[in-house]
Amino acid sequence: MLAQQIPSEISLGWVYLPPFMITVLLGYLAAYGLTRLLNAIGLSRYFWRPEIGFLAFWVMLTSLIGLFFLPP
Repeated sequence: MLAQQIPSEISLGWVYLPPFMITVLLGYLAAYGLTRLLNAIGLSRYFWRPEIGFLAFWVMLTSLIGLFFLPP
């Protein structure tokens, strides 16, 4: 029942996008905001490689957004 409510494609004008692409974009924006916040607070100095930390946040937040807003 719930799977029927999830669109198979999202239309943006003439371009059809899969819902996962929107999820990845939202995960990227959330990870960018989180890393900016960590930089402002000064907690990013505890990361060995901030780039890998950003990538890890991006994957984690994309997974969480996909899990809660686009359930399987």
